Amino acid sequence: FFLHFFFSNDMHSKTYSRLGRKGGHRMAMLRNMLTSLIKHERILTTTPRARALSPLADKLITYGKGGTMHHKNLASRIVREKPAVIKLFGILAPRYRERQGGYTRVMKVSRQRYGDAADMSVIEFVDRPGELRPARETGTIRGQDFKRVMDVYKE
Repeated sequence: FFLHFFFSNDMHSKTYSRLGRKGGHRMAMLRNMLTSLIKHERILTTTPRARALSPLADKLITYGKGGTMHHKNLASRIVREKPAVIKLFGILAPRYRERQGGYTRVMKVSRQRYGDAADMSVIEFVDRPGELRPARETGTIRGQDFKRVMDVYKE
């Protein structure tokens, strides 16, 4: 279970957010959110939860790309619903066959949650129909993009 360190209560040399919950509650919450993300391919949640969810969703896509029965068993231990596991291996994994990571995007939303003013974010899979912002082409480097912008600015 690749998430075992993430759900323990022991915090020695751990660099993840506990999200204000104990291990079992955090595990249940993130598993539910992963299942919803696979099902809907975009969910609205608080920014810390979205940031905690992103590497876990990327790991599940990596399991899907593996495609073996072992990977399917590992994924089904995390994802709550069988149709979501089928979608993970049948639709999402082939979509990202050529992509080498970075399967999710976290974008902050301008409005805050009513009631406690928590910062909200949308987490979504990249390269999907109806995405909010198209993904960058593979091979582009931010530094080169910045140089091009600065060259245009100087002219």
